[in-house]
Amino acid sequence: MWSKEQALTNAEIRKMRNGEWPDFSDAGMQAGFKHAKQLLAKLRMMSTYDDGYRAVLEALIPGIPASTVICPPFHCDHGHGIILGEHVFINANCTFLDGAYIRIGAHTLIAPNVQIYTPHHPLDYRLRREGREYAYPVTVGADCWIGGSAVICPGVTIGDRCVIGAGSVVTQDIPDDSLAVGNPCRVIRRLT
Repeated sequence: MWSKEQALTNAEIRKMRNGEWPDFSDAGMQAGFKHAKQLLAKLRMMSTYDDGYRAVLEALIPGIPASTVICPPFHCDHGHGIILGEHVFINANCTFLDGAYIRIGAHTLIAPNVQIYTPHHPLDYRLRREGREYAYPVTVGADCWIGGSAVICPGVTIGDRCVIGAGSVVTQDIPDDSLAVGNPCRVIRRLT
């Protein structure tokens, strides 16, 4: 079993979480990928009502609050890079690429097909050919609602109590209490 402690002590995972270039061929990194993919395969065959669902989810995302729900199918790279608050609801078919940390505040609702990306590849094609990749953290505040099929790009912070419209592509930070929509996503009004 791959634990959060193993992830934190692996030098390559620490590099990845710090925005440096990790070595993805590292045995510990590969063990973490394998662990996550095997758990995700089990989760795909379950509903939130099935016996064993919670145990698989807790093995995938250590420390997930009991009040937080993720509807299968769900996709992620590691699982141990996802930090969720109380009463978070993540609907079906979401993808969270957690090379860097993805933090989601309490009482936030994530609609189906939302994609949160932390990996970022170099602009120089030669470095991309070498398999180079950075990861920048994503933070979504408390009491947010992220609309269906929204995409949140690496390094973005969405403040508390925000609503992100369906289909939006969030490329910049969004301040607290904002209604933001579009591609690229922009604030269209403040929520009071």
